[in-house]
Amino acid sequence: MITGTLFQNGYICRDVDAAVAEFRKRGDVRVVGPFEADQSPDTPTGPKRQVTKLAFVWQGNMQFELIQPILDETGLYGAAGDEPMRHHHVAMRVDDWDTFRSALARQDLPVVIERAIEGDALKFLYIDARPAFGHYLEYVWMTDERWRQIGGLPA
Repeated sequence: MITGTLFQNGYICRDVDAAVAEFRKRGDVRVVGPFEADQSPDTPTGPKRQVTKLAFVWQGNMQFELIQPILDETGLYGAAGDEPMRHHHVAMRVDDWDTFRSALARQDLPVVIERAIEGDALKFLYIDARPAFGHYLEYVWMTDERWRQIGGLPA
């Protein structure tokens, strides 16, 4: 299922600080973070804890999400391996979460994690699209205020 507006490439990193430095060395970018996130998204087998060190690197309205797993009970992120960064997913922003979820229910790629942030400012999920595309697909709905908070430029 491909829908929404592509805005992000996600990478698993061994060291988020080193990854941010690499982006800064190679371009004029805006950076939000690094910061630590501790969350328990829903999975098909119930809530699982994830602790990650994150940074958002922006080039225009394209975001590079840098993820350093610290604890991942979901098994979603895995290790970066021998490389400093490994591509993991692309993310699309959708306008209407309920319409998106209805369409998603009619496709054959499984949801592996899902979470709604308190206050209903952001919702996201990952589907396992590795059999079709070689990576995960993340879908995100967020308010315009949350978009600005994570570093997105006004439309």
